Amino acid sequence: MAAARHSTLDFLLSAPADCNAVLKGLQPVFQEQGMTETIHNWEDHGYLATYINKNGSFSNLRIYPHGLVLVDLQSHSDDMKGRDEIDHLLNKIEEKMRELFHSSIKRVKRLPAIVRGEAIDRYWPTADGRLVEYDIDEVVYDEESPYQNIKILHSKQFGNILILSGDVNLAESDLAYTQAIMGSGKEDYTGKEVLILGGGDGGILYEIVKLKPKMVTMVEIDQMVIDGCKKYMRKTCGDVLDNLKGECYQVLIEDCVPVLKRYAKEGRMFDYVINDLTAVPISTSPEEDSTWEFLRLILDLSMKVLKHDGKYFTQGNCINLTEALTLYEEQLGRLYCPVEFSKETVCVPSYMEFCQLWGIPPQDKLINLWE
Repeated sequence: MAAARHSTLDFLLSAPADCNAVLKGLQPVFQEQGMTETIHNWEDHGYLATYINKNGSFSNLRIYPHGLVLVDLQSHSDDMKGRDEIDHLLNKIEEKMRELFHSSIKRVKRLPAIVRGEAIDRYWPTADGRLVEYDIDEVVYDEESPYQNIKILHSKQFGNILILSGDVNLAESDLAYTQAIMGSGKEDYTGKEVLILGGGDGGILYEIVKLKPKMVTMVEIDQMVIDGCKKYMRKTCGDVLDNLKGECYQVLIEDCVPVLKRYAKEGRMFDYVINDLTAVPISTSPEEDSTWEFLRLILDLSMKVLKHDGKYFTQGNCINLTEALTLYEEQLGRLYCPVEFSKETVCVPSYMEFCQLWGIPPQDKLINLWE
């Protein structure tokens, strides 16, 4: 089945529009296509003209009195002939507008067509709500786990991309993310005890194991994330997810909240805690009344298993989400123990945005957060 293509063409005039003149000028263009016309006229709000073609495609012409003229064209044809016909119609509309109003046209904007209902979804939002079209050409993995939807999509630019419940998590191009959340090469993990919360893509585990730690414990709630990544994200995780135990690491398929509570009760302590949980928290714990309460719970529990001189690293958020970042810092002030923290800004390729990272210790523990 052909997907729907939504094409747009916008004109911004430098003066109020003569709505009737715009309508009369563009009517012949649509009539040449054999399209059926329906017109709505609002005395103070301009015109809306709808043109319907016999093949099911249609166009909306919206003319605002203040000088904004919008053309929206939707078609279901996905072959080159159909695309050429749409381009031809848009070109004719632009030519006619320039002919009639060339001296008063301030701006013309034609965006690439948005393709809706395609088998491969290429549109994913950034953390601050902008829409990004990725060069996705293949759905590599698409499964529904008990916790989330898991997709791994192939991008020509970024390699395979892990997307969890609609949130872009990590691509094979994103070593910068992994390096930043590990301390940007400034930390010595030799002989250290490390706890990773989440991290099901295996990227952090793979990079830390190279640095000869004493033991790395990774706690990931979703086995299906690991199953997908160990098969389709090999450039990120190498072979480290092939086995849940190695010479200097172990992977626990559990909810990290009860694990943290158990470790705190047992007095288990770590040199580093790295929080790589998803942006939307996943937990079996009933204490997760809100995202912020969950984040504070993780912070509090992490502080209890962090050595006196240990360090805690976690992701923050998109650098444009200043309010959310401020709220995160407020959570640090509400922990059971006083903390200091530092921040680092990092560009993650597949996110197409800058993110911030924090690092925290209680008084003499250090937390790194990054945006």
